Amino acid sequence: MIAHRIEQLVALGVKRPFAVLAMCLALVAAAALYAASHFAMTTDTAALISPKIAWRQNEKAVETAFPQLSDVLLVIVDGKTPELAEAATAKLSAALAEDTRHFRTVQRPDGGAFFDREGLLFGSTASVKASTKALIDAQPLLGPLASDPSLRGIAGAFSTMLTGVGNGDVPLSRIDRPMRTMAAALETSAAGKPAYFSWQQLFAEPGAGAAPPLRRLILAQPKLDYGALQPGEDAVAAIQAQAAKLGLDQAHGVTVRTTGEVPLADEEFATLEENIGFVGLVMAAAMLITLWFATRSAKIVAGIVVTIVAGLVVTTALGLLAVGALNLISVAFIPLFVGLGVDFGIQIAVRFNAERLDGADTGSALQRAAVALSAPLALAAGAVFLGFGAFLPTDYIGIAELGIIAGLGMIVALVASVTLLPAMLMLLKPGVPRREVGFAEAAPVDRWLHSHRKTVLWAFGLSMAGSIALLPFVQFDFNPLHLRAKDGPAMRALSDLMRDPLRTPNTINLLAPNADAATALTAKLAALPEVAEAVSVDSFVPADQETKLALVQDASLLLDATINPFDLTPPPSDADSAAALARTAAELRATAISHPGPAADSARRLATAFSRLASGTPQDRARATTLLVTPLDTMLGQIRATLQAEAVTRATLPPEIAGNWIAKDGRALVQVFPKGDSNNNAVLRRFTKAVRAVAPDASGLPVATQEAAGTVAWAFVEAGVLALALVSGLLFLVLRDVKEVAFTLAPVVLSGFLTLGSCVLIGQPINFANIIAFPLLFGVGVAFHIYFVMAWRGGATDLLQSSLARAVLFSALATGSAFGSLWLSHHPGTASMGKILMISLAWTLVCALIFEPALLGPPRAKKA
Repeated sequence: MIAHRIEQLVALGVKRPFAVLAMCLALVAAAALYAASHFAMTTDTAALISPKIAWRQNEKAVETAFPQLSDVLLVIVDGKTPELAEAATAKLSAALAEDTRHFRTVQRPDGGAFFDREGLLFGSTASVKASTKALIDAQPLLGPLASDPSLRGIAGAFSTMLTGVGNGDVPLSRIDRPMRTMAAALETSAAGKPAYFSWQQLFAEPGAGAAPPLRRLILAQPKLDYGALQPGEDAVAAIQAQAAKLGLDQAHGVTVRTTGEVPLADEEFATLEENIGFVGLVMAAAMLITLWFATRSAKIVAGIVVTIVAGLVVTTALGLLAVGALNLISVAFIPLFVGLGVDFGIQIAVRFNAERLDGADTGSALQRAAVALSAPLALAAGAVFLGFGAFLPTDYIGIAELGIIAGLGMIVALVASVTLLPAMLMLLKPGVPRREVGFAEAAPVDRWLHSHRKTVLWAFGLSMAGSIALLPFVQFDFNPLHLRAKDGPAMRALSDLMRDPLRTPNTINLLAPNADAATALTAKLAALPEVAEAVSVDSFVPADQETKLALVQDASLLLDATINPFDLTPPPSDADSAAALARTAAELRATAISHPGPAADSARRLATAFSRLASGTPQDRARATTLLVTPLDTMLGQIRATLQAEAVTRATLPPEIAGNWIAKDGRALVQVFPKGDSNNNAVLRRFTKAVRAVAPDASGLPVATQEAAGTVAWAFVEAGVLALALVSGLLFLVLRDVKEVAFTLAPVVLSGFLTLGSCVLIGQPINFANIIAFPLLFGVGVAFHIYFVMAWRGGATDLLQSSLARAVLFSALATGSAFGSLWLSHHPGTASMGKILMISLAWTLVCALIFEPALLGPPRAKKA
């Protein structure tokens, strides 16, 4: 019935070419308008999996409870010194908070007033004791600095300490480190090189607790422009503009980078489109060359190209109408449609040429080709349609939506090939081919396959056995981060961040009924050997506060008058600073003479540096002020805040902290960090398994990565079984012969196993993107083998010499050029897709041209 309709459509195109062409162009114009006005695409890999399955619902529960933590930008601020990092982060976060045009919320997860005041309490009691002792020991230096934060004050501080050395109160070695460190910084600056000095690092004596951080973070929730292809682009640009405005760059010892789900998604799309023009050009060039060699006619090539472009436009519109927005998988319908659409066009064109060689005119040749090909084309399109449709019931939405679009595309491709293409050929009137359409030179291969049939079948059987043996070694890598371009700024920043075990995004999230339950769960999880740390709201309430606060209060009593002097010395003039530096330089030299030893060398170095400054220009002293005094102000402010620490309870936590851990409905968040290399899939598997044994409703990237792998694997098993059943049923309905159904499907299964074996041998893992090679392999393979089986059952002989072999060969080459061009993409996922598609198509072609003829055996008499 369908075959008869195809013959009628071809006849319509032959008899009314102008009318058919006009109707097709009108349809294409309408489709183009719809596609242009409704085009949408998401690069969110989470959208590839159904939101209805349990682990996705757990993710959604966390996002719903804490909406401020989703769709965020993470700003990483690195400074050459702790003071630079802190000052830069404070300035940038304040500026971003005022930018309500681009940002909803701006937070500092590891800084701000709360951590400035209470941060010391989060260390161990021993580290608090060491830190407060270091501050008390530095009191002689802190006093002059706090009352006179200038070059004069710094010189005066050293003068005071030298007086103590001269009186025998302290040894010169006690101030060796400050002298050596400051001399080195001033020498570097005088040499015209970038120089940095940190008072915090100077006072952080060994054993005084954790080193001051050189990295700070900002969490910003941007206002996304969903009408743009890169919704977060404006927000990222706003951050970069503010950083430039504030002078936060490498020239000033600061690096500002952005990462997080928003810039990563934008970067993903940017990578996809980065060299899309080049990829498209290669695809088009390879396609045109292949079509030329297949048909030897520019007019036929033009007809096929117009048919493909028209069908692609219509399929795009239908796809957008059906699924709303394309995703990273469904967008592959474009090369898929081109590949399979070309197959239909080449089959018709090659048979059309063969009929004209036999003396038929253009119209008769088209109608004869329709009679010969209508049944195999309809069956091939139906089989591909069912093969992709088998993914619809699965939870792998990416492939399911590809199946919808590809299925619709097969109908469009078939209809276009039997309407628009014949009309185009009637109007273009291509010349008669000058030579044999088939491959006469393949006669020896045909004879060899007939005489060595068992050898060929045994060879393929052993190859299949070897491929099956390699199946346990197939690598499945469904980590979405591994699909991203590693050289993108956001990805580079994330990779750097992931090296920090307590800042990695590979964390597991849990929702507890309330804060008390969260605390209990945190303690249980923290005890697991696979867990580095578990954090909940009570993690922001320091332990052993009474002892620590006593230490801080003792230091405050001793240092309060020192760091908060009643009388501040008026700012010095440049001459005052020069004079103070010269006096202290002289004192340093005198002390070095009277106190020989290793520290005397440091005193002489600092004396030389001070003398150079004293005799230098005001600009030299201004640079030294920036080098030494600017971080001094930051450090003094942090010391003042630290000495005001007070008791912390859950109730006194700032709203911006408590709100990130306790939802409005009372549920509480627990975040769990893995122990070991969080980039290692084996580490993440053990970590996830251990946490989920305690809390089965866990979510987060490690859970999503592993659950997605299981979901995708099961989707392919489920769809594979269903596709095999549906296609087998269709083939049996048409062929009415179990043996012929097996002859059609066996080479498809074989090429699938050979593709997987090849992936093992070349070390290519299967991922979210390249796994679509397998349904495509199924579709193309079924189509190719249907052509051969139906020709064989019709009594065809010497298949490799026939026009059918030419059509299949060049169809495979055209499809390969369409898909293989994806290998050139800068996007790793797309490139791996192109690689496996090429491998799968190569095996499909080998199975079609070598295994299939050997499997079919001797020519079969045409059935009645």
